[in-house]
Amino acid sequence: MVELRVVTAVRFLMSLALVALLGVAVSAAGIRRSPVFDAASCSGPSLSAAFTGALRVSDVQSYGCEDDWAYLWATVGRGQVAVGVTEVLHFEVRSNVWRVSSRLKVCMPGVMPTFIYRQGCFSN
Repeated sequence: MVELRVVTAVRFLMSLALVALLGVAVSAAGIRRSPVFDAASCSGPSLSAAFTGALRVSDVQSYGCEDDWAYLWATVGRGQVAVGVTEVLHFEVRSNVWRVSSRLKVCMPGVMPTFIYRQGCFSN
């Protein structure tokens, strides 16, 4: 009988330790890194500079940055060729610039901060 109580107590203590370790792991997963970019580079003009093709950004409706990710709601082109776009961008530390990311490749839970995922992956 005493052995059963000892085994039960040990199992209980091991379960508590496991729950505590899982709690620490989950908390650490939620910790955000500080931005790798200068706050000044999170601006409409700096995000718009990533568009170097034939259609340039003509108007920015909204944008936001978190960690090394950003979203941009903008109009590209002018006049009859103007179109509203939603883009996801990633900051490249080596070149110190924002680059447009393919939403087909990066719009998955956990790839980027939730805020950017929600704002950048669920429209047009």
